[in-house]
Amino acid sequence: MNLEYFIAKRLITARDFKSSISAPIIKIAISAIAIGIIMMIVSVATGIGLQKKIRDKVSAFNGQIIISNYDSNNSEVTLVPISKKQDFYPNFKSVPEVSHIQAIASKAGIIRTENAFEGIVFKGVGGDYDWKNIQEYLVEGKLPDFTKSLNEDVLISRFLADRLNLKVGDHFNTFFIKEEQGKLPNSRRFKIVGFFNSGFQDFDATYILGDIRHIQRINKWSPDQIGAFEVFIKDFDDIKTVGDKIYEKTSSSLDTKTIKEKYSYIFDWLQLFDFNIIVILAVMILVATINMVVALLVLILERTQMIGILKALGANNWTVRKIFLYNAFYLIIRGLFWGNLIGISLLLIQQQFGVVKLNPENYYVNQAPVYLNLGYIVLLNLLTVIVCFVVLLIPSYIITKISPVKAIRFD
Repeated sequence: MNLEYFIAKRLITARDFKSSISAPIIKIAISAIAIGIIMMIVSVATGIGLQKKIRDKVSAFNGQIIISNYDSNNSEVTLVPISKKQDFYPNFKSVPEVSHIQAIASKAGIIRTENAFEGIVFKGVGGDYDWKNIQEYLVEGKLPDFTKSLNEDVLISRFLADRLNLKVGDHFNTFFIKEEQGKLPNSRRFKIVGFFNSGFQDFDATYILGDIRHIQRINKWSPDQIGAFEVFIKDFDDIKTVGDKIYEKTSSSLDTKTIKEKYSYIFDWLQLFDFNIIVILAVMILVATINMVVALLVLILERTQMIGILKALGANNWTVRKIFLYNAFYLIIRGLFWGNLIGISLLLIQQQFGVVKLNPENYYVNQAPVYLNLGYIVLLNLLTVIVCFVVLLIPSYIITKISPVKAIRFD
């Protein structure tokens, strides 16, 4: 039998333990542990969730790595075409980390209705376009199909539709300005088959998705000429390494750019969340350990006579210290239990019902996203237990200074 554990268990279950002077302080310590783990779980789950959600949104509408021509064009419009006949298309066999590659082209235009007009970028896509990335952002209607003959179907954002007073099934005219000066613009009539809502103002206010063959005809390109390739990879965390590999495997006339480089301002902003999460973790663990130190000191002072008796009976300092460390460990586990229960419950409620709303103009999402991962939760709990336990070794050292004779007389 483990003597230290047996004595600690008897102390915990004793009636006078619950009605002692230390009872309020112990409750505060347990509450501090619980609140700390709640804050840590929520901050990590929502922080990482927001990073992943925004990252996935940017990837869905742009790909993760873009292969295009070298040019000085800083806009989203394709000026110089590239050939679709490349060694890496349609399967990038030389870079196994690539999961999908698709051809796109874009052209600036103006949507004109009876009452309004809006400048847009028509993004042309073909039969190789992976609509699974866009599917979750479809809010009404259906996705277009460009695998067959050329058609007039387009996908437009809810934002643009509201500004132009359009609905699913409506037709509208779009005018594309020619590069040659003095020539009349090309006109195309499109039909709306669906609305998307990305939450990104830059995308929603600009893009419409249609058949790439319209751009090829307007620009007088051949069927093999496109604007760029969008590449998707298996693991986003490897985007820098895979981007370098793709650059090496493509022609010297082609440039590659990751979305981290293209939208550096977004990803720089997202990196700030890592710092915020670290600060929250540090503060919460500090508060929890301080409360546990105070609780342990009170427990030691309250049981001074017991410590003296145990020492008089032959117990060494480490044996007595282990009794109180077991006691403290019990309090930590209680706090972690309630903290995990409440924290995970709050995250599940947010995940299912989206209670906490966010301003999409500032956060690019409509509600606080949640990323629940058992690994992160286990690590946070282990981190809390280890840090608290290590710090509690310091106040437990006071037991070594207690004299059995004085302790037995202590009142």
